[in-house]
Amino acid sequence: MKKVSESTVRRLSRYYRVLQVMEKEGEATISSRELAQREKLTPAQVRKDLSLFGSFGTRGLGYGVKELKERIAQILGLNRTWRVALIGVGNVGSALVSYKEFAKQGFLIKLLFDSDQRKIGKNHKGFLIKDVGDLVRDLKENQIELVIIAVPADQAQKVVDQVVKAGVKSILNFAPANIKVPDHVFLRTVNMAMEIEHLSFALVNLI
Repeated sequence: MKKVSESTVRRLSRYYRVLQVMEKEGEATISSRELAQREKLTPAQVRKDLSLFGSFGTRGLGYGVKELKERIAQILGLNRTWRVALIGVGNVGSALVSYKEFAKQGFLIKLLFDSDQRKIGKNHKGFLIKDVGDLVRDLKENQIELVIIAVPADQAQKVVDQVVKAGVKSILNFAPANIKVPDHVFLRTVNMAMEIEHLSFALVNLI
């Protein structure tokens, strides 16, 4: 398979969501033109993205909605479950625990961690909050595959270092910090402040 860009992966996620909606609506087929129109892309871009992963659909007839959705789910790793741990049960962390889409997409939160002694050992939305001091051991014992970081910025790098030490190779970071990880670890950072700043820039300059 050719090297796949981040923008291609993002578009695959968008295609997947369109196909989910169409399947619920009872649609059986969709053309590259229809899929492109729904996502404000070109048919050529849709075909190029899909061609990276093999042959899809029938020329002149389009794609089977159910079949294409299932194939993209397989490409994105959504056809299986993933064991997830969340570190930091503050406002952001607590909201993420309640986010039902994680489980629907196969991302199953198994462990919660915090450093606040007032929270450790308490039940939070059905989970026992564990001590972050036992992070490496507990991540290994529970075979955690993905970790979500929702801790203060000044604690983030130390926590991430422990996550890497435990052998976890995929991290979603919500801490507003510049995190460094080894090349073999995949890190995604969601900086909500920066996203809002992007919107404010648009309001000031583009409207």
